[in-house]
Amino acid sequence: MNSFITDDALSFALFTSSITSFSDKSHIVSMLQRSPLFIWLLAASFAILLTRAGPALNITFPDQPPSGSFLNVIEDHFIGISYELSSFDTLWGMSTDEQPTAMQNYMHNLVARISKPFRIRIGGNGMDGSTYVPSLTSVIEYADVDEDASFNDIPVNFGPAFFDILNGMSDKAGDMQFFIGLSMRTPDNFTNVMMLAVAARKKLGSRLDAFLLGNEPDLYAGHGERDAYNISAYVPEIGLALSALEDADTIEEDERIVGGPSICCRWELDDILNAGLDRYPYKYYSLQQYPKRACSGGNIGNTNISYYLSHSNVESFLDWQKEGIIRAQELNVPVVLSEYNSVACGGTNISSTFAMSLWAIDVGLKAASMNYSAVFLHTREHGIQYNLFDPPSPEKSTEPGWRTGSTYYAAIFLSEVTYPSGSVIVDVNLNNSNTSPNATVAGYGIYDYSNTTRGKLALINFANAVQVFSLPSGLAQTVQYKVLTAPDVYERTNISWAGQTIGANGDLQGDECLVEMNCENGCQLMLPGPAAALVAIDSGVLFSGNSTIASIGSYLSGTTAITPFVLKLLLPILFAAIVLLMS
Repeated sequence: MNSFITDDALSFALFTSSITSFSDKSHIVSMLQRSPLFIWLLAASFAILLTRAGPALNITFPDQPPSGSFLNVIEDHFIGISYELSSFDTLWGMSTDEQPTAMQNYMHNLVARISKPFRIRIGGNGMDGSTYVPSLTSVIEYADVDEDASFNDIPVNFGPAFFDILNGMSDKAGDMQFFIGLSMRTPDNFTNVMMLAVAARKKLGSRLDAFLLGNEPDLYAGHGERDAYNISAYVPEIGLALSALEDADTIEEDERIVGGPSICCRWELDDILNAGLDRYPYKYYSLQQYPKRACSGGNIGNTNISYYLSHSNVESFLDWQKEGIIRAQELNVPVVLSEYNSVACGGTNISSTFAMSLWAIDVGLKAASMNYSAVFLHTREHGIQYNLFDPPSPEKSTEPGWRTGSTYYAAIFLSEVTYPSGSVIVDVNLNNSNTSPNATVAGYGIYDYSNTTRGKLALINFANAVQVFSLPSGLAQTVQYKVLTAPDVYERTNISWAGQTIGANGDLQGDECLVEMNCENGCQLMLPGPAAALVAIDSGVLFSGNSTIASIGSYLSGTTAITPFVLKLLLPILFAAIVLLMS
């Protein structure tokens, strides 16, 4: 059921209430629902919290975006998910008849919020070292592990059933397209890669968005895959690989269906383009990046949560290939961040916290403002700390009891940001947050490209305190907004998006709650801390509805001003107000 709340004390209380966890006491809820005193107490609580909030921040949202921003129009499938191949059967199923209902829901939650096919990348180090076996009847079988291989490299054998699984999930959860990784580790023996490419083209058809040729080739030498490998050796091999794919009738001459180089660490995209990659008809230039690494275990740097709570760190994280991105624009080739997450090599103890929900949103939006055309959040085998989701165990993926990672909530948020006709996203530099390490906010203006009008705002509050945002007069007659929030940045499970949480079957649980405010003469939006809000301006549209599809009852359509569920959520506001009065 949807809850549609208008602008009064209840509007703020509804969302700030989700910052505290408490047990269900339905008899108290029932009593309060009948008590006029409850509404009076809510209003008083609102006033108390308002006096304790920090100074209001004025939002500047220009009528038109900067002229240069039109060079990067974001399509309505900006957010995607990147998977390692090795765990695919435990996540997407062993056959098309046994595909986990939880994964169907996880995927459909995202598919339902965009107008274009949702994009999935399957790749990683494991796929780069895996072998396609046309005669294999199972989806995946584990191969012998090379003792000298990187610990992040889990090779498998996989066969045609792998593509059946991709098609099966798309049939069940909704329209999808796929990026399929092709290895560059042994270009002198490209036969197996060509067989994989031929099968992918045949089995996926129009669902094949692109081949990504090579995964992190800049680390081939460091991982012992290739001796003394460098850009001068790499670029000619790309030409040989493309010729081999043409000879196998997998791609046509000058067809734009290949992407790369998927570098992460040691090479510069600009150097690769200047070395000759720019003469090949690439569909995408792909980059992969993590701000921290835990390849040698946890340390002070990769367990420091404060780095991820400062918007001023995001631009430096993303502009590591600035010159190459400018060059890509000149060549009219989109740049995609084909893999990102919090800490490379499996994450650390901070990777599953709510801080990473906010950080992943911030990175996605900032990337859109910095000329990236798409971003893909990465997930791996069971038990990895930064995963978007995990089954109860690898052997029980068809059962309920899945764990939803904090970064999945970021994916949900980002899937609702863009417009079907395209979007232009601009960092509005709230409170000088682009450069000030002390700023605890971030803000983005989102323009509907079809008529270049202001459509939405995305606001982030990293602090553990309420933040007031002042929207100016003349911006809109009304605004609607939804809030992603948790009790604090260390929270891992008690996270809600518009009043809903993700259940053990990948299903959205609870009533979806949207707030509407009159803003004709300006208005103030109070955002709990920590939280992120997506705000629709006048004609801007926010997703509303039930996106659960598998093994769960559907909610009734309609709206309500207040329900027992909503009342239950409001109790902590009263407690918070009492604490503040006594402090």
